[in-house]
This record gives sequence, C-alpha cells and structure tokens, in this order.
Amino acid sequence: MPRKVWLLVAGMIINVTGASFLWPFNTIYLHDHLGKSLSVAGMVLMINSLTGVIGNLLGGVLFDKWGGYKSILVGIVITLVSILGLVFFHGWPLYVVWLALIGFGSGMVFPSMYAMVGTVWPEGGRRAFNAMYVGQNVGIAIGTACGGLVASYRFDYIFLANFILYFVFFLIAFIGFRGMEDKKGSEVQKEVETKKGWSLTPGFKALLIVCVAYALCWVTYVQWQGAIATHMQELNISLRHYSLLWTINGAMIVCAQPLVSVLIRWMKRSLKQQIMIGIFIFAASFIVLSQAQQFTMFLVAMVTLTIGELFVWPAVPTIANILAPKDKLGFYQGVVNSAATVGKMFGPVVGGAIVDLYNMEVLFIAIMVMLVVALIATSIYDKRVKVEETVEEKIAV
Repeated sequence: MPRKVWLLVAGMIINVTGASFLWPFNTIYLHDHLGKSLSVAGMVLMINSLTGVIGNLLGGVLFDKWGGYKSILVGIVITLVSILGLVFFHGWPLYVVWLALIGFGSGMVFPSMYAMVGTVWPEGGRRAFNAMYVGQNVGIAIGTACGGLVASYRFDYIFLANFILYFVFFLIAFIGFRGMEDKKGSEVQKEVETKKGWSLTPGFKALLIVCVAYALCWVTYVQWQGAIATHMQELNISLRHYSLLWTINGAMIVCAQPLVSVLIRWMKRSLKQQIMIGIFIFAASFIVLSQAQQFTMFLVAMVTLTIGELFVWPAVPTIANILAPKDKLGFYQGVVNSAATVGKMFGPVVGGAIVDLYNMEVLFIAIMVMLVVALIATSIYDKRVKVEETVEEKIAV
C-alpha cells in the first residue's frame, strides 16, 4: 500500500483506540457513577448517536468543500476540546453535553477519512477500504482491552487516556495528512464552483437503496450487544464468556480479512454479489443463534457472523466511492456512515421492544425478515446505474 494509505490506517487505529477507551463504559459510568437509570443512559447514548449522524453528514459536505485535511482537523479539534472538558468536568449534566459534542466531532472525521483513502489510492479499489476497516477493528480491540484495565485502576483515568490518544491522532493528522490531496483539490473545487444546485441522481438513489440494506444489517448485528447479551445472561453464560466472543470477533477480523480477500478474488464476485453472500452468511449465523443454548453454539454463531461482516462492511464504502461524483465523495461517505449509525442507534431499541412485547423467537423471525429486505434492496440497487470497478480492483481484491 502507498505510504499515504498507511498513514491514514495508522490514524484510524489511534482514533478508534482512543474512542474505545470511552464508548464501552458510557452506560456503566452513567448508571453506576452518576446514578442514572438505564433508560436515561439509553437516551444519552441516543443523543450521542444523533449528533454522530449530523457530524457524518456535515463532515462529508466539508470534505467536498474544503478537502479531507481541513475537515478532519476541524472534527478532531471539536472532539479534542470536548474530551478535555470531560477530563475536568465529568459530572451530570455536563457529561451529556461533552458526549454529544464528541459524537458530533468524531462523526465528522470518519467519512472524511474514508473519502480521503479513496482519493489518495483510487487504483486500490476495495483494498483501500478493507485496510481502513481492519485498522478500525484493531483500534477497537486495543482500546476495549486497555480501557478495561485503566477503568479497573481508576475509572476517570479513561477520560485522560482518551484525550492523550486523541492528541496523538491530532499530531498524526496535522503533520502526516498535510498535502495528501494536492492532485485532487483544484479539480474538485472547479467542479463545485461550476455545478449549481443538487439533484437526486441515479447514483445517489442507488446509494440510498444500498444504505437501507446496510442499516438493516446493522440493526440485526447490534442485537448481539443488547437482546442477545441479555439472553445469554438468562442462560447463565458468564460475562467473561460473552466478552470472549467479541475478542474472537476482533481477532478474526484482523487475521481473516486477507483470506476473505483471496476468496473473493478467486470467486471473481462483484461488490453486489459480495454483499449478498455476506447477508446469506448473516442469516446462517442467526439461524444457529436461534437454536443456541450453550456457549459453544454462541461461539459458532459469532464466528459465522464475523465472516459475514467481512463480506459486507468494507464493500458498502467502496460502492459509495464508485458511485460518487468527484465533488460528492465526502457526502456519499457521510451518508454511508450515517446509515450505519442509524442502524446502531435504533437496533437495541427495536430488539428490546420486540423481546419485551413478545419473546426471543419473534426477534429471530424479525431479524430474518430484515435480512430478506436487505437482500432484496442489495439485489436491485444498481438496476438504473452501472457500478464500475477498476481493472486493478477486479484482478487484485
């Protein structure tokens, strides 16, 4: 990979590692340390997600207007200042304010980074987005593991650790990302200046359809963090075993991505077929899960789910990069990130409501229905637009 891509991946790892010191412990801090109910904690996390959606869209728009360097730095500075506030003032209700601003600032960063990697390595195709996806998951694995250790020593140190890592990310971006877009900047700016208005183009319609599938897949995926986690507790499967499943998930993503890439290259599948295969694998994992009563079956279901996400998650940003006009690269990536955030935001609410009103069996039926809808949406999204892949992307996934 080019040096610029390595810098972006390194930045993504540091960024997500810092964020992962905080997000797994938000509910615990709100409930156990600030004395708030779980419903209040849920509302706070929903606010964080909503500001993240706004940040995703604004970050994408700013990428198209200013370029990735400026838009990423603006997002980092907003997040850095908010985390600094959190270090010194983490009581109620300021915690909610800082968390909302962190969601907004970090939300601006992600679409710009994904758009930038597609810009600096266009011939890389899906490999560029695979690299960012793996980097993101390396950060999650490191951050959650280290965050638990720091929190066990003293809980408020996780805020300081988050700030330190985000400051390192700021330095990487400020020094390393400068000048990455010299080739693209003038061309895109000319297009922005000459194009007037905005229309619902066939390419954008295709993106919205595939994002419906993407959001639905996320709704099903996050059930593992809500209803399924509770279900495992009811079956007397320990939290240690539940945490082990996510450790295996992260390790598989890092280690198995090259193998999946080789498999996709050998199968010579298009991005649409890649996503559809992933959705079928998702469905298989939930079929296994619906019959699980012991940890071994939950392990099989998680391994299957992880294989499915290796097919689906990196493919959608790649499609957005292919569909996007030159002056809308950031905006399209912002839409993709927003779709994922919406799925993560509403998934636990939908799953919890179904289980409260009915039972786990009905939830699994609802999951299968959502995956069927996602499969249909994926199969038709490109009916009115041709999704071109570069020659190099076809021969080297």
